Amino acid sequence: MKRHEQISKLNETKEWDVIVIGGGASGLGTALDAASRGYKTILVEAVDFAKGTSSRSTKLVHGGVRYLEQGDVSLVREALKERGLMAQNAGHLVKNQSFVIPNYNWWGGYFYTIGLSIYDLLAGKLSLGKSQYISKKKTTELLPNIEQKGLVSGVIYQDGQFDDSRLAINIAQTAVEKGACLLNYTKVVGLLKDSKNQVTGVQVKNQETGELFDLKGKAVINATGVFTNSIMKLNDTVYKKYIVPSQGIHLVFDKSFLPSDHALMIPKTSDGRVLFAVPWHDKIVVGTTDTLIKSNSLEPISLENEIDFVLETAQRFLEKKPTRADVLSVFAGLRPLAAPEKEGKSTKEVSRSHKIIVSETGLITITGGKWTTYRKIAEDIIDKAITVRNLPKRECKTENISIHGNIKTSIFDRKNHLYIYGTDIPKILELQNQEPKLKQKLHSDYDYTLAEVVWAIRYEMARTIDDVLSRRVRLLFLDARAAITVSEKVAQLLAEELGYDDVWAEDQTTQFKKLANGFLLPEFQIK
Repeated sequence: MKRHEQISKLNETKEWDVIVIGGGASGLGTALDAASRGYKTILVEAVDFAKGTSSRSTKLVHGGVRYLEQGDVSLVREALKERGLMAQNAGHLVKNQSFVIPNYNWWGGYFYTIGLSIYDLLAGKLSLGKSQYISKKKTTELLPNIEQKGLVSGVIYQDGQFDDSRLAINIAQTAVEKGACLLNYTKVVGLLKDSKNQVTGVQVKNQETGELFDLKGKAVINATGVFTNSIMKLNDTVYKKYIVPSQGIHLVFDKSFLPSDHALMIPKTSDGRVLFAVPWHDKIVVGTTDTLIKSNSLEPISLENEIDFVLETAQRFLEKKPTRADVLSVFAGLRPLAAPEKEGKSTKEVSRSHKIIVSETGLITITGGKWTTYRKIAEDIIDKAITVRNLPKRECKTENISIHGNIKTSIFDRKNHLYIYGTDIPKILELQNQEPKLKQKLHSDYDYTLAEVVWAIRYEMARTIDDVLSRRVRLLFLDARAAITVSEKVAQLLAEELGYDDVWAEDQTTQFKKLANGFLLPEFQIK
């Protein structure tokens, strides 16, 4: 997947069948669905693939235990089916994760065991394993650092876990392999319309050169997540809110705070939400929150009350108490919740299921949804496009499409940090052999090598330090200080590979350090 090849495709096609705006989970899934059905497909993303919400999840592929509690059985059933398909089609990135719920009252164990048995039942043949009630002793064995005081029992259940932005990149590669054209750093600046006020395409700007292109297309799909409202403003003068952004934050700690392969799930926190502590890339990710936010940002900042809430909850349930000084990285993401019909609904009540809106102009917009159901969302969008934009009818094929990198074996070495590359692992090792200097470690405390940086630039369309260290190699999300330390090294490699000078590399480093400071708590930011 090379950007210059994608730009040349842009110039060769007079009219597209499907134009997708937005390169997050829903947009990428839609591009793959459309291309695999044989439609001429282009996707444009204003910044980088999965730059927003889609790289900032809790890293779970799940049916949503909480939605079961709210009685949304159809959403849970759909998500559990999709969880199974993700594990089948992207086995290198999606793995089975066992979760333990500690109970601090006698009835909790029975209550959650019954609920999770229903969860297993809904998963049917795609179930990852049976839920079961476990003793206090067993709970302590599985979660060695769990708070003992008042502990009565536990419940263990199975769900999925994955690497979100790595999956996004692999879906992009799969879409390109199916014939789609995908471009990051290409922003929609206007919608093209005919005399009947019907959308006939988009005007885009190449953010690197400033060049403008008019793209003509039969179906235009707005999959811009929390930025939906700004595309809607281009679409229509009479304008209402379609999206309310809700912020969720995560704190990342060293593995010593939960030295286990099992994840911790707290079903009821002080504000009634679910909290997870999940092992991920040899760290522990703890979250999340649910805070309505007034305005959108590409780099949302965690609020102090959110940080306090996650820390206090973690301290209450872990015997080794994490403090602010232990936070290696903090990341915030915005969920694009479909705006409620009535004002004043709390975020917990706003539906997580997706909604497709067809405007009078013919623009198709997707709101809501979550990573686990990205494939089904895409299928629904293209089915809708067939109906309302008169595309030739073709069946969806994505249930059985293997995602780029997929390894179809359960015997898979996840101890080797390269596992996320799946079938591309030999190519990265080959790159190290061809250019021995690329065997060098990126940072002394981590296994990442310079070869992975070069791979991201050459074959995964990384254009900036942020692209490399946030979404290709996940260092910024795991250890923000380490990411800042290696930023100059990455800037040099980018400049060499992309043909830029030292001034560009210095400017890149300055920009990245400023951005990366947002992943550190204020008192630990590097000036």
